[in-house]
This record gives sequence, structure tokens and C-alpha cells, in this order.
Amino acid sequence: MARRPEHAADPGSGASGQATSPAAESEQTEASEVGAEGELAPRFLQTPRAAGVAGVLFALMFGAIVVLFRSVLPLDPRSAGTWLTDSGDRRALDVALALIPFCGIFFLWFMGAVRAHIGEAEDKFFATIVLGSGLLFIAMLFVFGALFGALINLAGLYDGDPPLAMWRLGREISFNVAIVYAMRVGAVFMFSSTVIAYRLRNHVRPVIVVGFAGALLLLFASPTTPWLQLVFPFWVLLVSVNILVLAYRRRNLSPAP
Repeated sequence: MARRPEHAADPGSGASGQATSPAAESEQTEASEVGAEGELAPRFLQTPRAAGVAGVLFALMFGAIVVLFRSVLPLDPRSAGTWLTDSGDRRALDVALALIPFCGIFFLWFMGAVRAHIGEAEDKFFATIVLGSGLLFIAMLFVFGALFGALINLAGLYDGDPPLAMWRLGREISFNVAIVYAMRVGAVFMFSSTVIAYRLRNHVRPVIVVGFAGALLLLFASPTTPWLQLVFPFWVLLVSVNILVLAYRRRNLSPAP
């Protein structure tokens, strides 16, 4: 009785692993390429350096806006002042108002940099607060720019002497939006971002300390404190520089492909 040769294998069976067809090799190659791309995709989607640079640009622009407004506008928020008829002061405020939309754009990039720097380990509760407070800050910044720009145009229609009641109402609303509400929402953004960074050890200790101290200062200090608003862009600058430094270190420590 003849025995069937043991070396014969079913052509369609892959159990033996002795031989693979060209089509199977092609499928295995494509699968390995897909797997390699799947591993490279998160690395490619990590925080771009441009997002950290956007935070630096926001800090510089926002600081310039605060300095321009503080140096031109009178200390009493209910007085119009001579700056309405001074061409140099009007030009400085026009520059400050023109920078506000770009501040909002760069802050959006900065928010993306912060969330990407945190990664998948972010706490959903604090991450929601970070996202909501950041978007509210941008919205209030834009509202302030629109309101104060309208006030300047109104003053121009009256040759620098607008109706006092209308002027005071518009000035109070715009500055309450910017100094009271926007800064406190910014403080919430600072505090929640710092809490996440503290838990994950994403920032160096000085940045953590400045984040907590600055958030408490913006939350509870008097809004009329001179130059208080510079705390927020200073913290954004520190965080952006920290993100850029850490990204540079990771790039140098990563093995060459």
C-alpha cells in the first residue's frame, strides 16, 4: 500500500509556512508598511514647533497691546481724555486694535500646542476646562476689540468729544469685558493647564510655580492693579519656551531612522 509523500503540502494552506506566493508576500509588505505608518503617524502629529512659536508671538503681541493701552488711556476709565484728539495716541490704539485678531489666532495655536504637549494622558475634566476657558478668552478678546474700536469711531464722529453718557457706557462695558472677565477666564486657563502639567510633570518647576501664582493673582487681585494683565502673556511665554526646549531635546534624543 503506497504512502502519500509527507512533504506534499496543500497549495492554499498557510499553516506549513514553508512557501509563500508572491501575492502573499506583497500583502505582508503592504501590512508592514501600514504598521510602520501607523507608528510614525503619532510622531508626525506631535506638537509642531510652529505652535510653540505661536505662543511666543501671542505673548509678545498681547504684551504690546497692554503696554499701548496703558500708556495712552487715562487712569480714570470714565474720562475720555485728550488722547481722542491726539493723532499719535489714536495711531497707537489703532495698532493695538489691529493686533487683537492675530492674538486670537496665535492663542488658538498655543492651545493646540498645550493639548498636544499633554498628550493622551490628559484629564478629561481639566482638559474640558482648558478648552472652554481658552475659547472664552479669545471670544472676550474679540468682543473687547470690536467694542473699543466702535468707541473710537464714535469719538471720531463727534470730533473727539462724544456724548459723555454713551462714552462712559461703552468704556465701562469694554473694559469690564477685557480687564475683569477675560483676565479671570485667562486665570482659569492658567490654573487648569498648570494642574495638568503638574500631574504629568510636563513643565519645569519654575513654570509650574508661575502658573499657580499668576492664576491666583489674576483671580483675586484688583482688576485696576497697574500692569496686572502682563502676568498672563508672561506665563504664556514661559510655557511656549518650555515646550520648544522639550521638543528640541526629544528631537536630539530620538534615534536616527
